[in-house]
Amino acid sequence: MIKALRMIALVLFAFFFVFAGIAHFAEGEGFAAMLPLWIPFRLELVYVTGLLEIILAVLLLWPSTRKQARFWTVVYLIVIFPANIYAAIAGIPAPGQEEANQTLLWVRLLFQPLLIWWVYWAAKPKDSMTK
Repeated sequence: MIKALRMIALVLFAFFFVFAGIAHFAEGEGFAAMLPLWIPFRLELVYVTGLLEIILAVLLLWPSTRKQARFWTVVYLIVIFPANIYAAIAGIPAPGQEEANQTLLWVRLLFQPLLIWWVYWAAKPKDSMTK
């Protein structure tokens, strides 16, 4: 039962990450706005991170690459967290939105640790799936 729940959670996470990666291309300017102006090549960085999200999602689904993809996905989610903090402090609307809802910007910060836990739990190596 737990194995099945983990697999469903993993597939859902991968789907979410692919969708988020594609959004980086569709709403590139909105994602770039979430980065401080002193960061160079902001739009290009958004495209690279979008591609990285898609690649990590696919690698999470393959058992042979899952362990490494799990590690790098957790690292990635930690590394990009400051962009969400910056967006909340600066009041930058979510990509695709015209106006910023301050409450939602701050609540969104709570979801980053949830995403980290989600991928960490769902992508556990096969030998620990029964635990």
